Amino acid sequence: MKRLLFLSVLFSSFLVFTQAQPVRKGAIETATIKVPTVQCDECKDRIEKYISREDGVQKIVVDYKRKTAKVTYLWDRTNIENIKAAIANIGYDADDVTADGQAYAKLPTCCKKPEDGGGHDKK
Repeated sequence: MKRLLFLSVLFSSFLVFTQAQPVRKGAIETATIKVPTVQCDECKDRIEKYISREDGVQKIVVDYKRKTAKVTYLWDRTNIENIKAAIANIGYDADDVTADGQAYAKLPTCCKKPEDGGGHDKK
């Protein structure tokens, strides 16, 4: 009887641990995306806030001076094209993906392109 109880506990534990899917070592990727329309800290914060909520995104760091976004993501949950599309849906260009026009129009003036009357004053 004890042996049967032991085996059932062991089998149950095995099922519980096999249901959890740990992150495999090769499942994480890091990529750098060019974001040429990023102007300021407000742009940086907006992109980091929204993209970090995307499924599979582990980390994103935007450098507005270099106009890049370094993103770490789980490749089995998302891909780089989905992340670029998400950035475009916020209103910013991402590599070869152009910003969504309606989202771009809703950005604050400081976050718009200088040719559209945006950006910060140069002192």
